Amino acid sequence: MRHLMNPLDFSTDELEELFSLAEDISHDTAKYAHVCDGKTLATCFYEPSTRTRLSFESAMIKLGGQVLGFSEASSSSAAKGESVSDTIRVISCYADICAMRHPKEGAPMVAASRSGIPVINAGDGGHQHPTQTLTDLMTIRALRGSLSGFTIGLCGDLKFGRTVHSLIEALMRYKDIKFIFISPPELRIPDYITDELRDAGIEYEEVIKLEDSIGDLDILYMTRVQRERFFNEEDYVRLKDFYILTAEKLQLAREDMLVLHPLPRVNEISVEVDDDPRAAYFKQAQYGVYVRMALIMTLLGLN
Repeated sequence: MRHLMNPLDFSTDELEELFSLAEDISHDTAKYAHVCDGKTLATCFYEPSTRTRLSFESAMIKLGGQVLGFSEASSSSAAKGESVSDTIRVISCYADICAMRHPKEGAPMVAASRSGIPVINAGDGGHQHPTQTLTDLMTIRALRGSLSGFTIGLCGDLKFGRTVHSLIEALMRYKDIKFIFISPPELRIPDYITDELRDAGIEYEEVIKLEDSIGDLDILYMTRVQRERFFNEEDYVRLKDFYILTAEKLQLAREDMLVLHPLPRVNEISVEVDDDPRAAYFKQAQYGVYVRMALIMTLLGLN
C-alpha cells in the first residue's frame, strides 16, 4: 500500500508515467468511466476547500466510484475530540482511499501511519500540497511540452504558501530551471528553501517589484496573500494588495509566458487578464481533475 504525502514520494520516472496516464485521460475521459466501479473515496477536510475537495470528488465520480466524507472539522467527530489516528482507522472501514486536508502540518502523515487504505495529503497547514504540485507540473508539461529549461517567477506569499514550497522542491529535480522569487520582505521565501537551492547549485533571485522581472519569465506563478495564515489582521491588510497582475503589467511579459495560479484568486490577478491567451489558471484547474484521476488509479493499483 502506498500513500502520497509529498511530491517527492514519486520519482521523476513515476511522475512521467502518472502524467502520461493523466494526458490519456484528458483525451478520452469516457474510456475510464468504470475503472473505479465499486470503489469509494473518503474526503476528510478539516479546513475549507472548494477546488481541491471538489476536484477529488469529480475525479472519483468520473472514474465510476463513489464519494463520502466531511468538508470541515465541525461536521466531523473531531469536534468531539476524536484524534486523526482514530478517524482514519474508522474511515478505513468505509472507504478504499482517502484524501485528507488538515490545518496542522504532518496530520496526514500521522493518518497514513495508522491507515488501512491509501492516504493522499490534500494540504497540511503551510507545509505541503502535493496534488496541487502534480497539477502544476502537468500543466507546465502539457502547455510547454517539457519540465526543464525555463525561468519561473513565483509571486506573492512565498512564506506561508504551501503550493509554492511544494512546487519548488519538485522542480529542483529537473534540469535548467531558474527561480525568481517576487515578494515583500515580510513574505519572502523561507531560508531552508534558498539553502537547498544554493546547496544544489540552482540559480535563483529574490526581488520585490514584479515589473522588474516579469519580462524575463517563461512562467509566472501568482499566489494570494492568505488571511488564514496571519496572526493579526493588521499585517494581512497591509500586504494583501501588494501585488496585482493587470493587463498593463502583462504588456511587459513575453508573448508566450504562462500565468498560473493555484486558486482561489482574490484580487491578485485582475479579471481583465482572464481573456489573455497567456492566462492558464482555469486550464490548470481542469488538469487537476485529470491528474487526480490518474493518482487515484495509481494508488489503488488500477492503472
